[in-house]
Amino acid sequence: MQQKYKPLMKGGSLYLVLSEEYVGAVPLMGIAEQAIAGGIDILQMREKHKSQEELIGLGRQLAFLCKKNGVTFIVNDDPQLAKNLEADGVHLGQEDIQQYPINTVRQLIGQDKIIGLSTHSLEQFYSANQMDVDYLAFGPVFPTKTKSYHIGTGDVSRVLQTALKPVVFIGGINTDNLDVLLAEGVPNIALIRDIMQAEDIVARTKWYKSRLMMSKKIGEAT
Repeated sequence: MQQKYKPLMKGGSLYLVLSEEYVGAVPLMGIAEQAIAGGIDILQMREKHKSQEELIGLGRQLAFLCKKNGVTFIVNDDPQLAKNLEADGVHLGQEDIQQYPINTVRQLIGQDKIIGLSTHSLEQFYSANQMDVDYLAFGPVFPTKTKSYHIGTGDVSRVLQTALKPVVFIGGINTDNLDVLLAEGVPNIALIRDIMQAEDIVARTKWYKSRLMMSKKIGEAT
């Protein structure tokens, strides 16, 4: 059995949520290739408006690309699609677990696959912390175009103190506010637009990865 969520267990992980909705000058697959070249550890396919046929076609390309480069491939929302694509795992939102209870998802995708779950408050985090999931996302921390709200950084330290599994922080993270999270000891971050829409995707990705690894080394030394 593979070691699940291995990059997240180590800390210093950079997680790209890839969505055609935020494509700029570079085509979607080009963004994925450049972000992988820049050092992302995990790639999630997040597509809300594609047909099943389109999802399968794109998913196969991304799954192949990720496997070839040793990047963890996650499918958003749809555990059956994740299984069909032989993805490393699935990421679920709070609304998804009403339709797909965690125990049902686990039975479907298997014990050796990854289940991630989004949380948007301390209450949701505490509840999810006890579930049979492999990592938790917490956010949106900062204002972002993908959500109509954000929860701020006030609960970050409490999340880190009580986490029983790896946590990825997400939502509006950019080069101006990253240090706020790193100062709190945040080990893993997820990005969408600030990588996807960067003028130089490889350079921007390398910058984030290097800052995460630098922060990790400082944390290990103290």
